[in-house]
Amino acid sequence: MAKLHFRPYIPNQTVLFPGRIDENIAANDPVRIVNTVVDNLNLDNFKKLYKATGRCPYHPKMMLKVIIYAYMNNIYSCRKIENLLLRDIHYIWLSGNEHPDFITINRFRNRVKEEINTVFTQLVLVLADKGFISLDVEYIDGTKIESKANKYTFVWRKTVEKNRTKLMDKIRILLEQVDEVIAQENSMKDTPVEFTPAMLSDIVNELKEVLEHQPVTKDKEQKKVIREKKKQVRELEEYRDKLIEYDNHLDTLGERNSYSKTDPDATFMRMKEDAMRNGQTQPGYNLQIGTENQFLIDFRLFPNPTDTLTLIPFFHSFEQRYNRLPTVGVADSGYGSEENYRFMQDNGIEAFVKYNYFHKEQRPRYTPNPFHAESLHYNAGEDYYVCPMGQHMNRIGTRRDKTASGYITESALYKAQRCEGCPLCGSCFKARGNRMIEVNHRLNQYKRQARERLLSEEGIRHRGRRCIEPEAVFGQMKHNMAYKRFRHVGEDKVTMDFAFFAIAFNIKKMCTKLLKAGKRRSTHTIFIFIRPRVTQNTTNIKPYYLITEKIVA
Repeated sequence: MAKLHFRPYIPNQTVLFPGRIDENIAANDPVRIVNTVVDNLNLDNFKKLYKATGRCPYHPKMMLKVIIYAYMNNIYSCRKIENLLLRDIHYIWLSGNEHPDFITINRFRNRVKEEINTVFTQLVLVLADKGFISLDVEYIDGTKIESKANKYTFVWRKTVEKNRTKLMDKIRILLEQVDEVIAQENSMKDTPVEFTPAMLSDIVNELKEVLEHQPVTKDKEQKKVIREKKKQVRELEEYRDKLIEYDNHLDTLGERNSYSKTDPDATFMRMKEDAMRNGQTQPGYNLQIGTENQFLIDFRLFPNPTDTLTLIPFFHSFEQRYNRLPTVGVADSGYGSEENYRFMQDNGIEAFVKYNYFHKEQRPRYTPNPFHAESLHYNAGEDYYVCPMGQHMNRIGTRRDKTASGYITESALYKAQRCEGCPLCGSCFKARGNRMIEVNHRLNQYKRQARERLLSEEGIRHRGRRCIEPEAVFGQMKHNMAYKRFRHVGEDKVTMDFAFFAIAFNIKKMCTKLLKAGKRRSTHTIFIFIRPRVTQNTTNIKPYYLITEKIVA
């Protein structure tokens, strides 16, 4: 019978000539693309974040590569990254066999929270130069992502204002009970006054000074009076501290209606992911993204629960990154307002932005309401409307409103002369007197222009493309990459974390497209060499990238 032989098994064997760390890593593995891309990025701004003295820090390129590659593989925990640096051959090769701990990794992320946006911008410019994107078309959409804050640490504006008003009444009543001259002068019970913490502190100090100069007495009645005055001073101090607390709440709220105590930058919103299914609000951020060819080209966080007021600031964010605005903007009906249409028209942006009821108008069985103001005949020359019974509705005035952003809208008011006895009165309107309508002519003109664009051949193409642009990115982000909740507190840190994610997302998407292109060409390996030339002024990046592909069969 033949003797059985096994291969030598020596776990603690010493190798005289050790092999390369990456010999078991595929030539077209995404880790190699991450390594090449980061090696050729301009990270000069990172140097100013370190001191020349002390222990030598880990190289920022190495740290950046490791974190980006971890985010590409749905690893967002610093402790997990620390373990992978000891176990995974891809991380060991990428780090050059360095072993930073989880505290060092987290400190690096916080250290570069301002410069990481520049890295994201550089990467987008690389993609534009390579031909993956053009930066001419921007598909915009938003989603709400929950914050790390506790959902039961809410502060509501209405509650704060209500309690502050009650506190003012208590302060006024307390000062009326104090029989000191200085308190009576400051209380001004005949004139309503808005007390401030500084004013109350002055009153408390003067009352204490008066009590200190009170002569010592053994009379029980006088002692009782002094005790009562000291109690009033203590109450006044408590009211002052409470007033400071309410004022701090209002300062933190700003223009918002709510915030979380554990994350003051987070606002309470209704989320699509409602585990309790009761419509409970949760602290979070409104994440706005701009995409093209399913690449992230811009992002920004907003405290607004709605998307209407975010479009113009988001375009400004795009302009700050790339020193220009996109030529085409595509968005859904949540962004269709007069202010947004006017901004895009004034800045030369071709707007393919829907308005309310656009989808309803495209239904085959849709029939407009004949009594609606938009269905009535309008005589532009003489500026009057004609009701269904043929009666003229003359203009009687103009109404001006101001939006939350300060934009002023104008609406014309038209009123019928006599609706009494009209057989269509019950169907036309149900209010008493003659019918009155309010029409925003400028907004109607923008809607007509938007309808023409959206129904054109190019508009139909953009409408179909919009469904697979930001929506697909949100699906990949939340479900494929498990990025459903922010893991940091504070808008600056949350922005930093998503900047890392956006860089990883774009590189991952680029790797997928390159590998698909390689398979179509029946190739085995794709190498990318990037040689950037970036000006020293990182706020005005003007790169020239020479990107070539060597395809090895």
